[in-house]
Amino acid sequence: MIQTAPYGLQMSDLYLFNKGCSYHSYRFMGAHVMDVVGEIGVRFAVWAPNAREVRLVGDFNGWNGSGSLMERVSSTGIWVIFIPGLGEGVVYKYEVITSSGEHLLKADPYAFLAERRPQTASVVSNLSGFPWRDKKWVDTKQQRPSYSNPLLVYEVHAGSWKLKGKEDFLTYDEMAEQLVPYAAEMGYTHIELMPINEHPFDQSWGYQITGYYAPSSRYGRPKQLMHFIDCCHAKGIGVILDWVPGHFCKDAHGLRRFDGTPIYEGADEKLADKPLWGTLAFDFKRNEVVSFLISNAIYWMDVFHFDGLRIDAVASMINLHMDKPPELFTWNEFGGIDNLDALRFMKRLNETVFHYYPEALMIAEDSSAWPAVTSPTYLGGLGFNFKWNMGWMNDFLRYMSTDPADRSHHHHLLTFSLLYAFSENYVLPLSHDEVVHGKRSLLNKMPGTYEEKFAQLRLLYGYWIAHPGKKLLFMGGEWGQFDEWKDRDPLDWMLLDYELHAKMQDYVRVLNHVYTKEQSLWERDQDATAFQWIDVNNAEQSIISFIRYGRQGFSVTVANFSRNGYSNYRLGVPQPGCYRMILNSNEEQFGGSDSRSTQQYDSEKVGWHGYNQSISIYLPPLSFQLFSFVSGDTH
Repeated sequence: MIQTAPYGLQMSDLYLFNKGCSYHSYRFMGAHVMDVVGEIGVRFAVWAPNAREVRLVGDFNGWNGSGSLMERVSSTGIWVIFIPGLGEGVVYKYEVITSSGEHLLKADPYAFLAERRPQTASVVSNLSGFPWRDKKWVDTKQQRPSYSNPLLVYEVHAGSWKLKGKEDFLTYDEMAEQLVPYAAEMGYTHIELMPINEHPFDQSWGYQITGYYAPSSRYGRPKQLMHFIDCCHAKGIGVILDWVPGHFCKDAHGLRRFDGTPIYEGADEKLADKPLWGTLAFDFKRNEVVSFLISNAIYWMDVFHFDGLRIDAVASMINLHMDKPPELFTWNEFGGIDNLDALRFMKRLNETVFHYYPEALMIAEDSSAWPAVTSPTYLGGLGFNFKWNMGWMNDFLRYMSTDPADRSHHHHLLTFSLLYAFSENYVLPLSHDEVVHGKRSLLNKMPGTYEEKFAQLRLLYGYWIAHPGKKLLFMGGEWGQFDEWKDRDPLDWMLLDYELHAKMQDYVRVLNHVYTKEQSLWERDQDATAFQWIDVNNAEQSIISFIRYGRQGFSVTVANFSRNGYSNYRLGVPQPGCYRMILNSNEEQFGGSDSRSTQQYDSEKVGWHGYNQSISIYLPPLSFQLFSFVSGDTH
């Protein structure tokens, strides 16, 4: 017989929560509208193991909790109360009386909704009953392994993609009406939302969270977010949530010293404090914290139908010294700097997510050299299925920022990534981190004249698309945002009134659709035998060329990173036949100078680049060209 706690709580659920094995704890923790012995009301449950007393306060009792004392459930550390007559929309907090007698007002860690900032209370919200229409999407997704399918992510900060006025944000509904069709038209397969978990400070971009289970009320209500995701799925677009399990902010109403003691962050201040960010790290060895975080990952997929998570700052989680001054250094039990508790947490996180959602995307934002991040845990890996390729991003942007006249001396920055491109399942990120804090926008990183900047950005995007690995581009990059990203202002949409910016957007649209249609660019991303250099060593001319093989066909890429053009550039090809140009970054419609008079090239039996066959092409300066092999019959 299952022992029950007050008001329908199951002792078995609380036991698993305390053991770190409750992966759906949001179903019983927090505020739930329910029927208890024939009375409709709200049951509240909160974990505060070291509190002397916990009271419920809110607009329903004039913020006086003297008559709303919560009951402690034996030794679980969980406090519970049921208030009949309450319902959705009630504003509340927990008044926690610490062991020393201090009174703390805390938001609900499991709240499904919070007041709009600067207010900080929690709001009762019923998440059931949304009429999902995405069964076809879910069924299709389960039949399409992510490794062998295109992944082209549009990274979006909801607070600045568009604004209606100063701090007048688009709602989730308005994003469904505007952002979703735009992303579909542009050819993106996924939208990644920068953290929309409730956060008090706009300029944290959502990375310093107080409400892990609450979609930010800046943009509307939880069911409006469900509507946004449902609309994405109807258009064939997946949705990824930027997720931050590494640390949380120190705001008084949040998780910090929640019951007067450090239960979420742990007692060791050196381990907990992250001064560079002004945050506190989660205590990954605490069972209840593990239940809280893994349940949160499951929650976004279970309740909101998110298709995956991009896990922020993995390197900072696994390295005890990263982002810390020497006086805060700690070591593990073996004298090393690896956070063993964080590593165990990440393995269990991925094992659990893939148990419930085998088709989920679990993407590590990891700048470390930790091996096997995307290998299964049973093979000793961390169990993610994708990892951001930060090394490629740093090298390539450094190369592209170099004047073309000097690039011959830095050719290794272009080619080095292929030495490790197949060691993990990589995503190639051109993210928000690269266009803030004085780093300049992608367009403005490009050297040279105004026209050369655009030519080189088109080249950059072409090489990015053709390079092995999945793709991510931050909003605004698609038309050449000239200024850095300004998180308080909307993107500079007015730039589309200028010819080269409009043509850049057209180029990216065409490039995106070429990517999703050309199977060789994604079908065998993780297969080293599906990539072959044509010419890797041409540093003198700053030209590079290679082949990408799909299961049935192949494509040929040639990229010229110099200011020199070649009217009869000979390119070795692996098979005799017809090669069709499917993209040329120098076309007039994209802002270049080519009218694209020649679209197909028959190979000749002229040995070149180690192949018996070759084609002769016009190779413009600062250009990217992509060819598809059509057939073995020349004509």
